[in-house]
Amino acid sequence: MDKTNESRRDFIKKAAIAAVGITIVPRHVLGGEGYRAPSDMLQIASIGVGGMGQSDVNNFFKSGKANIAYLCDVDTVRAKNSVQNFPKAKFYTDFREMLDKEYAHIDAVSISTPDHNHAIQTLAAMQLGKHVYVQKPMAHDVWEARVLTDAAKKYKVVTQMGNQGSSGDGVRQMREWVDAGLIGDLEEIYCWTDRPVWPQGISWPAQKAQVPNTLDWDKWLGTAPQTDYFDKLVPFNWRGWWPYGTGALGDMGCHNMEAPFSIYGLQYVKDVQASVGSIYVDEFKRGYFPESCPPSSYATLTFPKTAKTKSDVKIHWMDGGIQPPRPEELGPNEMFGDGGNGILFIGKKGKILADTYADNPRLLPTDKKYREVKQKYARVEGGASGHWAQWVEGCLAGYGNMEMSSPFEIAGPLTEALLMANLAIRGSDLKINNRYPGRGLKLLWDNDKMRVTNFDDVNQFVKRTYRTGWEINYTF
Repeated sequence: MDKTNESRRDFIKKAAIAAVGITIVPRHVLGGEGYRAPSDMLQIASIGVGGMGQSDVNNFFKSGKANIAYLCDVDTVRAKNSVQNFPKAKFYTDFREMLDKEYAHIDAVSISTPDHNHAIQTLAAMQLGKHVYVQKPMAHDVWEARVLTDAAKKYKVVTQMGNQGSSGDGVRQMREWVDAGLIGDLEEIYCWTDRPVWPQGISWPAQKAQVPNTLDWDKWLGTAPQTDYFDKLVPFNWRGWWPYGTGALGDMGCHNMEAPFSIYGLQYVKDVQASVGSIYVDEFKRGYFPESCPPSSYATLTFPKTAKTKSDVKIHWMDGGIQPPRPEELGPNEMFGDGGNGILFIGKKGKILADTYADNPRLLPTDKKYREVKQKYARVEGGASGHWAQWVEGCLAGYGNMEMSSPFEIAGPLTEALLMANLAIRGSDLKINNRYPGRGLKLLWDNDKMRVTNFDDVNQFVKRTYRTGWEINYTF
């Protein structure tokens, strides 16, 4: 990748050589009581430091055990606040240059960039032996999620995805209720969101715009195809465009579907089907916008049974304002989820309802008295707000020495499931010879080969074609 793109093998070799020369000076030599030795502080490099990235670095710093040593962003305006907040951090506009020059001084890397660049940045950091925290979803494509999951084991690094609800008390409370048999055998699960809150179901802009002089457009594109810049794509509306984002599922699915995964131990999808909202541009004339995510969607995912279920597990996903039928046990004026988002577990003996991030879990009906359930699972200090500090502590403890809430071994299959649902969404809206052959199909998934077996046209989205110079090469 340009001049700074040395092979990752060279990266790792250089990192190993550098590690030999590092000497850790004992705490007692450097200072007295209350002194924190350099070896006790996690040296973090952050890629993408505006918006959510700014929030991430601030939360790492609040742990009291992290030094924000390096900042990287392709947009100097978006990076401005983080640069001001951490004036001692060295600033880069190219993550490749930063990793190439500073790898020996970095312990961990945080990635808070658009979805399409998550995998290339995360993998580069892991191949240097660096711990990684990556915003959700951890990857743009199914193949990428599988790569990152495998690489985390191969390189033995501490990983965490940025779905902070996984560290909350709510998911642990629900897990204890399920383990205690309060809702009985699972029948099905519903997850929903009012997202997108950005434009979707629209045509690709016909008019290009002037690239802001503070934005490096080529580096922002990264792995995505070469195209002209257009207004309002950056910094947020990229979420609704398939070359860069993963729609409402990528944004909120990692939050609202995390609880089913961790509670029931779900892994990989068996099959998935979807339907999408339509946009009509004239009488009986349906708009066709292949680059844009649809305005709404409804997907049903089937997972193999687990040790906690007696049969396969079905999860229903809804976005764009679509919601499941209101439970009869819920009072007429009681909030369904949090109004726009929610999670509903339906068992043979009862139901559990929760809000976004698995917050505010309650058993239905809400006025029914249930027996007390003893706390079984340790809570994360600070709950969801402790998600960032947990990763910092885990990195300092070292690989395998501390449990993470959303390590890639969990976040990987979760992300794959969401991206599998996106395969069905894109497949149902795929126009071939003026027809929509994928509409109404149930996509059957060969997990080992990572292929849909009954609609080959959709397999092009399992692993996309990368822009020349930005390829991701990985061997399992």
